[in-house]
Amino acid sequence: MLTRAGLAVIDALSTGRDATAADLETDTEYSQAHLYDVLDELVEAGLLDERRGPNNQRRVHLADHPVVEAYRTLQSELSHVEWPDLLSAATLRVCWYLDEPRRVAEIAERLDITRQGVHKALSPLKHRAMLSPSGPEYALSADLSPLLAFARAVVQHEHRSRVRTLAPSATVEWCDPKRALVHMQTAADTEALEAAPDWQLTGLARFAEYGLQFFLAGEPAFWYAPDEELTPADVVCHTLVRDRGSRRVSYAMLLIEELDIDQETLTETARWYELESAVAAMYRSLQGESDASAESPVIIPSEAEFMALKEQYGVS
Repeated sequence: MLTRAGLAVIDALSTGRDATAADLETDTEYSQAHLYDVLDELVEAGLLDERRGPNNQRRVHLADHPVVEAYRTLQSELSHVEWPDLLSAATLRVCWYLDEPRRVAEIAERLDITRQGVHKALSPLKHRAMLSPSGPEYALSADLSPLLAFARAVVQHEHRSRVRTLAPSATVEWCDPKRALVHMQTAADTEALEAAPDWQLTGLARFAEYGLQFFLAGEPAFWYAPDEELTPADVVCHTLVRDRGSRRVSYAMLLIEELDIDQETLTETARWYELESAVAAMYRSLQGESDASAESPVIIPSEAEFMALKEQYGVS
């Protein structure tokens, strides 16, 4: 995750200039010894480019990178704030969840930290009146959308960097600060993640574990959440993240029927993927209610199609 020192360097270079470690020591008040390590990390992460100046002196400048662009937008739209003083790695993780009012306990559970940890991360924002309290819930103020965009760019970059050290063709389809859903483009990268301890097959590739074997077009999806169990509700949601067409929806409904997944349980999981309306539509169909609305969030198979699929796979 981007550190305070790393953010201070990005802030100091945001005008587009080149700088040496000595220049940055003056600008950031971090020691040159520490800055050399920070610059190595930022260059390796693709956030900085470097060149050699006179006397082989190392000079760095900002790279063309989504995190850098998101920070420049944040800085330009809210230039009166000294962001490096406010934003720690913990604060950025908490900011991910502040797109809507959320309880501190809920954020703590998702991040697997204490409520005190969430309050500590929020403290710099509270003191600057950057939060909109709503009862016991908090969200970012409406004019702080660039901060949310920056937090999300940082988190997505962290996941992309992690997976691409193992699988260079991987793309991040969904993530939050602790979890990521990725897809591969090559068989070699699929093999690499299959052998990695913190990654699990998910989506349609996981259905075989429940006795439902499907032909996969392309490489499978993988799930990163090393401290958590991968649940059937997660697998249903992962199946729908990329594609909510009739085929994927049919298979997701088949898994719901096969495992008798409780609607409340699946709905609770689905809200993190913004799939609540899709799940509601599927359960309406499973309960025999027609959903002919043109506004349906998913393409529901016809009753005849779904019954044929159930018969094919022996799902009662």
